[in-house]
Amino acid sequence: RTAAVYKILVLRVFRDLHKTRRHVFKDDDRALTAARLKINDEFQKNKNETSEENIKEMLKMARAVETILRENVIQGEHVEQNKILLRPRESLLLDNVPYSDTPRNKTRP
Repeated sequence: RTAAVYKILVLRVFRDLHKTRRHVFKDDDRALTAARLKINDEFQKNKNETSEENIKEMLKMARAVETILRENVIQGEHVEQNKILLRPRESLLLDNVPYSDTPRNKTRP
């Protein structure tokens, strides 16, 4: 791939990370700022990287971070001394399937 293609890929993952950051940490100025600074710092540290292999690995890592943020992070807010209010995003809520010691028969006659 050419340098121009990698530049486009890097900018795309940079943009996607910030978009995910804004969505995941909505209404939490402290977390929004910390995540913005971390993302910008990591990209700034590696802006002069020229090794195609290193760039590929960093892109892969950035995508993994974006996926973890999007799929696994839930906002919480301290509302009392020993209580935290969780604010899961709609995309994280799954149907609760009751546990059963005996598996269901997948094929029905």
